[in-house]
Amino acid sequence: MDRWVALDVGETLIDETRVWATWSEVLGISPFTVMGTLGAMIAQGRDHGDLFVELGVPAWQTLWPEVDRRMGGFLSTDLYPDAIPTLGALRKAGYRLAIVANQPSLRTHELHEAGIEAEVMAMSEELGVSKPDPVFFQRTLELLGDPDPATVAYVGDRVDNDVLPAAAAGMRAVWLRRGPWGTIQQLPPDVAPALVVDSLTELVERLDEAFPAG
Repeated sequence: MDRWVALDVGETLIDETRVWATWSEVLGISPFTVMGTLGAMIAQGRDHGDLFVELGVPAWQTLWPEVDRRMGGFLSTDLYPDAIPTLGALRKAGYRLAIVANQPSLRTHELHEAGIEAEVMAMSEELGVSKPDPVFFQRTLELLGDPDPATVAYVGDRVDNDVLPAAAAGMRAVWLRRGPWGTIQQLPPDVAPALVVDSLTELVERLDEAFPAG
């Protein structure tokens, strides 16, 4: 049976430290204040967009072009060290790979340029829908050729955007506990992901545990 591994991007493949540092620069607010406020928003279960409201910048989305200009998009140096080795190891083990995430469409080209390769790659802007909307996961399955959802492991760092909706879609939800969301968020007491890991290296070592025997 074919098995897919679909991965998120931010704090899964990409270390977003430079993203938030650039936001700090554009906003003219210290990185310490920006990061601390972001952590508070996560702990309170609020959307990251609320960060900008708290910082007094309600029209923050108009600043995206300037942030992207200063960043130069995602670069290979933004990748977590285990990202490319993990994709290679999963491919060698026979898993089919997809990258599907909440990102602007231009990230697809940037990820390719950074050395990320997958059979399927699509960003939310291309799909016209974002996580945690169930339609995002329906569209993901369509892109994979409509496999049995139970043959798809979806890997992401967020409980709200990744674990809960992926499990609701029938996928094998894998929670990657790194980055601010992976560190601060907690699983609801009645939720048990198919697998919980602290790195993509651990994912490679333990991924078979996410699928039932037989």
